[in-house]
Amino acid sequence: MILSQLEVTGAEVYSVSLADKLIERGHSVFIVSDTLTRKTKAEYIKAPISNRSLSHRIKNSIFLYKLIKQKNIHIVNAHSRASAWVSNVACNFSKVPLIVFIHGRQSTFLSRRLLHGFGDYTIAICEKLEQQLLEIFNVSQDKIEVLRNGFALPKLDEVELNGGKTVSFITRLSGPKEDLAYMFLEHLTQRIENFAEFQHVKFKLIGGTTIPERFDKFKNLIEFTGYVEGLEKYIRNSSVIIGSGRVAIDSVLLNKPLIAMGEACTIGLVTKDNLNFALATNFGDMNETEKIFDFQKIIDDLKLALNIPACDTIVHQRVKQDCDIEKIVDRLEFVFQSVRVRFYKKEIPIIYYHRLVKNLDEAGRHGIYVTENQFEEHLKYLKRKNYTTISFDKALEIKKNCTEGKYIIITFDDGYEDNYTLAFPLLKKYGFSAIIFLVAGLEYNSWDNKDNEPKLKMMNKQQILEMRKSGIEFGSHTLSHADLISISSSEIKNEVVESKKKLEEKLGEAISFFAYPYGNYNDEVKDLVKNAGYKLAFATDKAPLGLHEDLLKIRRIGIYPNTNVAGFARKVKGNYIFKREKKDSNFLSIPS
Repeated sequence: MILSQLEVTGAEVYSVSLADKLIERGHSVFIVSDTLTRKTKAEYIKAPISNRSLSHRIKNSIFLYKLIKQKNIHIVNAHSRASAWVSNVACNFSKVPLIVFIHGRQSTFLSRRLLHGFGDYTIAICEKLEQQLLEIFNVSQDKIEVLRNGFALPKLDEVELNGGKTVSFITRLSGPKEDLAYMFLEHLTQRIENFAEFQHVKFKLIGGTTIPERFDKFKNLIEFTGYVEGLEKYIRNSSVIIGSGRVAIDSVLLNKPLIAMGEACTIGLVTKDNLNFALATNFGDMNETEKIFDFQKIIDDLKLALNIPACDTIVHQRVKQDCDIEKIVDRLEFVFQSVRVRFYKKEIPIIYYHRLVKNLDEAGRHGIYVTENQFEEHLKYLKRKNYTTISFDKALEIKKNCTEGKYIIITFDDGYEDNYTLAFPLLKKYGFSAIIFLVAGLEYNSWDNKDNEPKLKMMNKQQILEMRKSGIEFGSHTLSHADLISISSSEIKNEVVESKKKLEEKLGEAISFFAYPYGNYNDEVKDLVKNAGYKLAFATDKAPLGLHEDLLKIRRIGIYPNTNVAGFARKVKGNYIFKREKKDSNFLSIPS
């Protein structure tokens, strides 16, 4: 996590919250910044990232490059404009993907538009920022998404307010926020002095590492606390909060009435009626037209808010849902994996076979076979190149943890007897495992009758149980090998539910895997498979690029009679699926 800051910012609170949650999940996280005020479990590394002179930018880029190599960093997150610039340079040289988090409006200078440096993927904290990036900077729609600030707030006891009411204006006193604070206080103090309605209300301004001299004239009416630790306690002790960005989110989560006023616009008291706009602007910090301030509205809404005991329930629930730190970190782990898959153009290969034959006169017309010798050559190649066959759960763990190694998942469709007589001995010989998807309701391949294919036996119960004892996994391939997109809903349900029951009775264990016959599925089929209790469903090449991206349509690579050892090597290298995708493929986008 790379930041550039000289005092506490929302970006710092956000990145520290993410870092601590990622560390709880087993990741190693480092935070590089000029300063760091929040306590964190991450290792903090001090660096003058905010110094934007060319010489310092070059030094910072070299420093980050060395750090990436030294710490074996797998992905970099930049949380500011200055940090994004140096991170881009360092990541380009170190061949590591970069995600840039956009926390505020971007300057639109020509140099910025030409060399904007938004990394391999961009996360905007609100919709208005996303809009600017799409319209002004031409960021590709498939390389950006909105993910709100998320915070892990401590559990605090409710605070008893001592009779009087307190309004806390929480802000920085630097940059645009300093000017906004000054203009607002000028308006507010005139109102406090001239109107009795605020005589018994205490006003505080919380924030600012130093208080600029020009604010001295307000000190007889406003209490200035400066920067404080434990901001949540101050929010709890307030009747109403005025703020934007992460302060606004904290306040809503702590169930306080919120007056949203940011450096782009004023919103006023946040209610269910203006909540969508408040979220889209990060509570006033971002808008198409900047600096549209209505201080009179803030004063009028203050009078309303002082008579409200808590934040609007709908507002509280929505912000709690959108800013749930656990959900945000879930999504980030997903995005990290998807960005890496696309950056390196590499994924753990999942291959699928159907039949094995000894002689070509047994092959049939469909071409869904390999010879016994061919299969052994494939396994020899995997052994020689140090591949390890793994379970799907293990594959997800390896991807999440960026574990080094060469891995593959081998699968078979249909459950022909030759999987037992020919494939099974070879799998044992070379120390590999596999997943076999069984047609549960047939003893031979009757679905092939119409095509004059040879009549072939399926594996029997004893053969299946023997393979299971040796570590072979099994899943369902329906009752009758039906094309699920060509039959009725009731027929689909019967195919996926009854096949599961039959296999569970046969194996004496839960069946969690499913493979779509012919690789055919649609949304209805997927939903019925999910409702039947399957955790994973395997397709063919009509599926996302990342094996984690949709567990109900997992991509596989077909192995056929023309797949010689050279062709097999290409298919299991990890980048094969990317070579097959066209530039306009929907699968190149990271799924929402």
